[in-house]
Amino acid sequence: MRALDDAGSVTIEAALSLSALVIVAVGIVGGIATLSAHLAAVDAAGAAARSAAIGVDFQRDGVTVSLSEGSGLMTAEAAVPAPLGTMRAQAVFPAEMAAGGNNGAQP
Repeated sequence: MRALDDAGSVTIEAALSLSALVIVAVGIVGGIATLSAHLAAVDAAGAAARSAAIGVDFQRDGVTVSLSEGSGLMTAEAAVPAPLGTMRAQAVFPAEMAAGGNNGAQP
């Protein structure tokens, strides 16, 4: 005769294992999506800095870009929302000289 009844314990263990696997899978997918958002932020910051340096407007859906200029350099900071926070990147590009001018430089 059995002292303890362990019927159904395999079902509980399987349910707990499956839920743990789902949590790990969701974490991996969230991490990959966040990495993708970071790469998008790096790309957008670089493109925005280059565009600002030559005087062209830059717009991209889902990306917030702020521009600043100083010492002949255009600085762009891009922010992209991600599952694990907002990914930010910064890029600096030298400003192009205006056509026919010397961009404010003294001769």
